[in-house]
Amino acid sequence: MGRLICVGDTVIDVAMSVEAMPEPGGDILADSGALYAGGTGFNVMAAAIRLGTECDYAGMHGTGPFGDLARKAMLEEGIQILHEADTDADTGWDVAITDSNSERTFMTVVGAEAKLTAEHLARVEARSGDVVYVSGYGLLGEPGGPAIANWLGGLPAGVQVVVDPGPLVTDIPKPIFDAVLSRATWWSCNEREAKLTTGIADPAKAAEQLAKATGGVLLRVGAEGCLLAKTGSELAVIPGFPVKAVDSNGAGDNHIGAFISGLLDGMEPAAAARRANAAAAISVTRMGPATGPGTEELDQFLAAAKVK
Repeated sequence: MGRLICVGDTVIDVAMSVEAMPEPGGDILADSGALYAGGTGFNVMAAAIRLGTECDYAGMHGTGPFGDLARKAMLEEGIQILHEADTDADTGWDVAITDSNSERTFMTVVGAEAKLTAEHLARVEARSGDVVYVSGYGLLGEPGGPAIANWLGGLPAGVQVVVDPGPLVTDIPKPIFDAVLSRATWWSCNEREAKLTTGIADPAKAAEQLAKATGGVLLRVGAEGCLLAKTGSELAVIPGFPVKAVDSNGAGDNHIGAFISGLLDGMEPAAAARRANAAAAISVTRMGPATGPGTEELDQFLAAAKVK
């Protein structure tokens, strides 16, 4: 079985749970708060490795308290870290605020994860059968954006590339966006990101439009599940699983990680997407970003869902 190679970011979430966001100039007391290793890269890898997938972190990390916390979390999960820490910067961080509707809002401070270079990536060997995960956060600036786009263009044809453009999709420079889009095997996004990318409000039509530019599209539609669009195939609606959500932070990342793990296990995309829906459903019942289940828990959840 191939492995997951992640060039997404690992950062630290300063997470808070609040009833509602304060008005401008106001202040509120959070219901709870904690520090978590997070970022799209870490969340995706944690979700996949808990389901038995080998994971290599090909992104950057820094020197300082946040870098130490990020490395500790990755090593505890069993993730292989491919590069030495950057000695001139700490790992970045964000404030992740979850309101009473379980909706999350982020404010991010960029750190060493943005300093990935072509020289770093030249040392990463992706083999046929591997899956490379790319986060849109890594494509926003230099040197990371051009380095990642060029590296993806030189990967063997047998390497699948899963791209999640993220909420800042419209800030990705167009040459970088176009290069990454053309190499994507799977484009993973939510409804908002699909609309921003295509200008199409209808999720099904947006997914079909994106599928024309990529190999396939996995479009998350919240609690309803996801849409699966693949060139030459009819659009598939993969239903979600009803749960009581408490925190949506990391739900999409847990979804992608489980989907990638399913692909690497040899599942058909629709089966991998259903498994991903279940993993995301479990994750939103817990506080924190990297809250995906292990294999036994996920199998039990799916078995119980079939009974119902």
